Amino acid sequence: MKTLIIVIHSDLENSVINKRWIEELKKYPGKYVVHELHSLYPDERIDVGAEQRLLEMYDKIVFQFPFYWFNCPPLFKKWLDEVFSHGWAYGKGSGYKLTGKKIALSIAAGINAEDYDASGRYKYTLKQLTAPFELTFDYVKADYKPLFAFYGAEHNATAERIEKSARDYIAFIDDL
Repeated sequence: MKTLIIVIHSDLENSVINKRWIEELKKYPGKYVVHELHSLYPDERIDVGAEQRLLEMYDKIVFQFPFYWFNCPPLFKKWLDEVFSHGWAYGKGSGYKLTGKKIALSIAAGINAEDYDASGRYKYTLKQLTAPFELTFDYVKADYKPLFAFYGAEHNATAERIEKSARDYIAFIDDL
């Protein structure tokens, strides 16, 4: 079964982690479909119907993005607001089209892992900071899975760590 990877990154050309993950995913064209939102919607005019039809085709969906300002890129929020519409993703009518679909987040965080801790610099774990996504996916009856993260992208991203993360990312997706 193929997995849909929805990439939300406004500057993939200059990315280190997300770009490397995409390169790794593209080594397996029969297993993973990479769907890059910024390249499809540079004007942020989302084709909601096309996005909904695409989601309906997959049982495993991963949202891949950089984590900055303790949140997702703005296009991801806009995409969620428009695509997860009443009557399709939830509510009366033909809603709940995402029921049972395995959904996960894959995040490149610039900050080191120890800073995302109750006793760390930012007081909260990445799991806690991404709780609104978990609630959203639970609300639409999807099967939310634990997130995958690369920490220290800005200060601690050695070639060895990046390569290991690419292999670990594939294993993470396959285990969903």
